[in-house]
Amino acid sequence: MSHRRINLRINGMDHEVEVDPEDILLDVLRERLNYTGTKKGCDGTGECGACTVLLDGKAVYSCLILAMDAVGKEITTIEDLARGTDLHRIQKAFLECGAVQCGFCTPGMILTAKALLDENPKASEKEIKEAIRGNLCRCTGYVKIVEAIQHAGENYGK
Repeated sequence: MSHRRINLRINGMDHEVEVDPEDILLDVLRERLNYTGTKKGCDGTGECGACTVLLDGKAVYSCLILAMDAVGKEITTIEDLARGTDLHRIQKAFLECGAVQCGFCTPGMILTAKALLDENPKASEKEIKEAIRGNLCRCTGYVKIVEAIQHAGENYGK
């Protein structure tokens, strides 16, 4: 393989990393750069949403993106949302509404919710369900997750 040195902009910081052309963003984030909030669930098939990150503000599955294709884009991981102990309003809403159980799907759900609310703070229940349809949760049954996203949307961005 021909290794290449690339620069990835993650959570507002530049990271120089050596990659192979077929390395996926998920593995580079977790294994080389220690952004372990991004979860590996379906092993690269794009079926669970656990690896969701924001790429230029859009929710994407990092298991389906080559690391080299993320060069020149802003990558946001779950680690960027809280400011110290001050949680982002979506994180707070998930806790307040009981939308966190085992927590495995939570980072992907929260980032998917952030992408939605950044674009449409007053998203309807139907729009929320549509946005999170690619994020699997085996614990909650989604009701509390939808409630949390609706709750977070109240006064979003104010």
